[in-house]
Amino acid sequence: MRNLISLLFIFFIGFTNAQDKKAKDLLDEVTKKIKSYDNIAIDFKYTLNNSKENINQDSKGNVTLEGNKYVLNFMGVTKIYDGKKTYTIVPEDEEVTISSINDSDEKAITPSKMLTFFNTGYKFFWDILQDVKGRKIQYIKLSPVSSKDQRKEILLGIDIQTKTIYNLIEIGKNGTKTTLTVNSFKTNQPLSKNQFTFVTSKYPKYYINKLD
Repeated sequence: MRNLISLLFIFFIGFTNAQDKKAKDLLDEVTKKIKSYDNIAIDFKYTLNNSKENINQDSKGNVTLEGNKYVLNFMGVTKIYDGKKTYTIVPEDEEVTISSINDSDEKAITPSKMLTFFNTGYKFFWDILQDVKGRKIQYIKLSPVSSKDQRKEILLGIDIQTKTIYNLIEIGKNGTKTTLTVNSFKTNQPLSKNQFTFVTSKYPKYYINKLD
């Protein structure tokens, strides 16, 4: 009996490692695919849910990415990152906030890292395969390495045919669940030379708030 238990334990450990390798290999393929594009334009849906607090919100947005630069439009706010500074434009308040961003923060999933954030700070595991409107979506479960992280886990849904991210489900330790679903994924688009440049003259009446 002891030998049988030992064999089962060895088999289970071996199977888990194989699954983890499958997860890593698939994530490596996604990263390679993402880095092969000159730029990426995404339309997405964002859902926030917390049943304990009776919160259920849906929002839509879009983001254009080129390297670590981006333009994000979400919930009536535009954020431009030119590689050095972040410009947060709030039309409702007629205000622009200029600040630096800490890209070294592994826990922050910024737009420039939203498609490759999983490469550091997480353990990953092979999860379920789902059929979504004819698309095969393979889920990878990500567990934050840091015990101080307020997220319990992240599920990353990957289209196994195109090797692109379909959705990202983040589950917090407080029960909050956020889901980002990619509705449109376009690559190598013709972009303006000022695509990631903040042009002050476009906002003549706005208050410019410089934080640093």
